Amino acid sequence: MTAATDPHAGQPVRRVGPSPTDARLVVILLHGRGASAEDILGLAHEFSATDIAYVAPQAAASTWYPYSFLAPLEQNEPWLGSALGVVTGLVDGFANDGIPPERIVLMGFSQGACLALEYAARHARRYGVVVAFSGGLIGPPGTTRDYAAGFAGTPVLIACSDVDPHVPLERVQESSSVFRRMGAAVDERIYPRMGHTINADEVAAADALLGAMPR
Repeated sequence: MTAATDPHAGQPVRRVGPSPTDARLVVILLHGRGASAEDILGLAHEFSATDIAYVAPQAAASTWYPYSFLAPLEQNEPWLGSALGVVTGLVDGFANDGIPPERIVLMGFSQGACLALEYAARHARRYGVVVAFSGGLIGPPGTTRDYAAGFAGTPVLIACSDVDPHVPLERVQESSSVFRRMGAAVDERIYPRMGHTINADEVAAADALLGAMPR
């Protein structure tokens, strides 16, 4: 594979917290467009539990895919496929270390939230938690959502503004509906006139979900 076909290959992965093999949970943090792994790792300091490992991959050129998440899927290739491959590589690597999906949390903001949701939908199983701050499933309006069910009650937090300039409310609601249909326990939170950011209520909700997961 080359940079032309797998643009995110070889990018660094930042970590904070205990070793993943020693941690109660492993959180894969996915940053937004124009941001960095270091930026999204700042979220780790907002959560109260100290027995969680946080792992944040870096996107090439600080973007997981070049166009809007609402663009035709083929326009965002090979970047999107490469980004999904980064998450797959992390999850598979943890599995090789004896860490099952039930101890893995997928969490992201903006572009990273979209990537977290799309990866989870394409690889539905029981995860620890899935958290999407200001994001939705990827693809243009009318995209067929024929993912296989299998979340087995995975807690999923999907939170966004009702006037987010990048994420239409309709896509947030569609994503929640798809995840519920696939067997997830979805907590959808819509904040009036908030803009494209993360607020304290979202952080508290995610913190509660992380704290509730047993070892």
